[in-house]
Amino acid sequence: MNKINQGMEITGKIKQIGETKEYGSNGFQKREVVVTTEEQYPQHILIEFVQDKCSILNAYAVGQRVKVGINLRGREWQNPQGEIKYFNSVQGWRIDAADAGAATPPPPAPPFETMPETDKEAPDDLPF
Repeated sequence: MNKINQGMEITGKIKQIGETKEYGSNGFQKREVVVTTEEQYPQHILIEFVQDKCSILNAYAVGQRVKVGINLRGREWQNPQGEIKYFNSVQGWRIDAADAGAATPPPPAPPFETMPETDKEAPDDLPF
């Protein structure tokens, strides 16, 4: 059996996140996100999340860099006139912050404090 979509990912910045929409009486849900790739000729890729995957987009915001696990979906449809049409979609199944693996920078060091001036005329009372 051939599989065409194992391990496909899209990395880029979120341009738009849509609301969850319900279709039909069977409770089918879909939510769309547009991710703009970061390459010489950026692409605006519409990715669909369906059913229980819609809610995973709640944790993300426009402008955030993400890595999205995707599957390509294709279907055939015959119109009432008998013409066969083909449709493709990009379906997301996972999304992660693209910078999640980056090390967190250490907190800034406290400001350097100098020692108070000592009286240079005071005798040195150390025993050695």
